[in-house]
Amino acid sequence: MRFEQLNEGVWAMTYLIVDETTKEAALVDPVYDFMDNYTSLLNEQGLKLVYAIATHTHADHITACFTLREQFGCEYVMSTETASLGVSMHVDDEEKIMLGSIPIQFHSAPGHTNDSMIVHIPGYMMTGDFLFNGDGGVGRDDLPSGRVQVHWEALSVLDRFEGHTVVCSGHDPPGTTMMSLDWNRENNPILSMTSFETFRVWQEETAAKLGGVSKIKTAIPANLFGELPESIPWLE
Repeated sequence: MRFEQLNEGVWAMTYLIVDETTKEAALVDPVYDFMDNYTSLLNEQGLKLVYAIATHTHADHITACFTLREQFGCEYVMSTETASLGVSMHVDDEEKIMLGSIPIQFHSAPGHTNDSMIVHIPGYMMTGDFLFNGDGGVGRDDLPSGRVQVHWEALSVLDRFEGHTVVCSGHDPPGTTMMSLDWNRENNPILSMTSFETFRVWQEETAAKLGGVSKIKTAIPANLFGELPESIPWLE
């Protein structure tokens, strides 16, 4: 198995999974802005894209999942809880699919969005915005379909994973080293909280500090309807 993070120098992470025997590949949380990079990589390395997976409905970028499906004929995979159109494969909590010999298992992890899920392969858990590394805590819950109480309660899903599993988040500062779940249990402020009220206050303070999401009015409709808008302001 080969596993790597593709989007160097930016906050939005995309993960590549490759079965090196079959040359089958999956992309987790691909970003439309980097579509040319993904296409070049897949073609140059002779990889067959089988799955394009979104951990949740993103508010801060346009997913490349539906474009990859159109171009490569792969499955567009999301949770059964999603409202996003264009999804060709819906997965339930704890459902498992295979990429060659690599098991990919999905774990419902709502809160940041209602359709948020963790994507797990041996040794790695791709958490989207449900869990970040260290001081990043978790994703904000004040965006469409986000629920603070649900997020707090859903943190118990982390008990399913072995402590050495590496937390591969959807957003962390460029250059961040992805750390183990056990490390995060010691260093992520959310995972040491003992009350919902403490979590709620953290969420409110974080949302106030971050302010508005600049791309949300373009990204959310695109991701829900599975089609590119006529104009993408940040790419013009």
